[in-house]
Amino acid sequence: IKDSATLTRDVLEQHFSDLKGTLKKLLDERLMSLLQEVDVIEQESIKPLDECQKLIEHGVSTADDLLREGESAVDGDVGQQNEKLSNFTKKALHIQLDSLPEVPSLVDVPCLSAQLDDCLLTILRNQIFRHGTVASHPPVQLEEFVEKPGGILVRWCKVDDDFIPQDYRLQYRKSTASHFEDVYVGSETEFMVLHIDPNVDYQFRVCARGDGRQEWSPWSVPQAGRTTLVPHEWTTGLEGYSLSSRRNIALRNDSQSCGVLYSKAPTYFCGQTLTFRQTVGQPDRRDSLGVCVEQRNDDDSLQRDKAVCISTNGAVFVNGKEMTNQLPAVTSGSTVTFDMEVVQLGPCSNEGGNFKLRVTISSNNREVVFDWVLDQCCGSLYFGCSFSYPGWKVLVF
Repeated sequence: IKDSATLTRDVLEQHFSDLKGTLKKLLDERLMSLLQEVDVIEQESIKPLDECQKLIEHGVSTADDLLREGESAVDGDVGQQNEKLSNFTKKALHIQLDSLPEVPSLVDVPCLSAQLDDCLLTILRNQIFRHGTVASHPPVQLEEFVEKPGGILVRWCKVDDDFIPQDYRLQYRKSTASHFEDVYVGSETEFMVLHIDPNVDYQFRVCARGDGRQEWSPWSVPQAGRTTLVPHEWTTGLEGYSLSSRRNIALRNDSQSCGVLYSKAPTYFCGQTLTFRQTVGQPDRRDSLGVCVEQRNDDDSLQRDKAVCISTNGAVFVNGKEMTNQLPAVTSGSTVTFDMEVVQLGPCSNEGGNFKLRVTISSNNREVVFDWVLDQCCGSLYFGCSFSYPGWKVLVF
């Protein structure tokens, strides 16, 4: 309680500090905009008045000079008086002393003022007093972490009966990281988080958005999860396949070379779920997805002994023999899963013995269950795939 209260105080203080800084910046920008508007109106409005004033001042100055010249002509001696009066008369005739520039009427002259509506403060006050809430019980909580090879299956649940969720939002971070990042947004209540380093702690948290709402609920209590299982990887170097950087995705390329692409190591253990998700290409009856006891580089399909597999047309093969039961054909985006549990028939030793695995293969919401009898104990198995034509892409986890 103390840790969450301290964290909540820090979040609130930081949020409102950022909010005050943003509001001050916005108000300063608005003030500068209004002041610039005042400057523009002032300059545009005063320009014709300045020009009018200059014309009037020039006319007054000219009339004043003419007046002094007339006084000088009258006051001069008789010999020069006639000449000065003649010059004065000529100049007076050329100067229009009775004309003035057009002066705008008072109603046409701008008079600036600022209109500041006090209702903004009322609106802001109402919004601010409704901004932010403090919750003591988030409506969703993390429920379970299931270890997967190179990943963690995270499950969560709704704990508030009155809350109607529309979407969930899952975030995670490494224990050494400072910020959470989104890993899933959607309506499901579980998600397989891939690209997880084994034996490293990760923190997870989840929130939800109510039906018809835009804002997210408070975060659940963060919980730590980890996997001890190394990630599944395809083996490198087979000419017909290109791999992703993490080697968990294999793409059948345009090479004419055929063969089975195996896992790098026997990383599939009984009791786990092995999942393939694929993008489809042109199918062929020899295509295969499945598991096997050993790698054999001379095969072009897993439809052989010591292997169980499904063909892209949905046929199921056990030790090279096709079963009567058949699954739907593999489609883009669908998943094929293998689940196995051990049923031992005889003593298991280094010399071998009867060994039975109960296998469940699921595809497109249908499944087949059968027993796979082997002549030796198998603590772990390889997985593999083979495709005759390019365009197939398989993600394994």
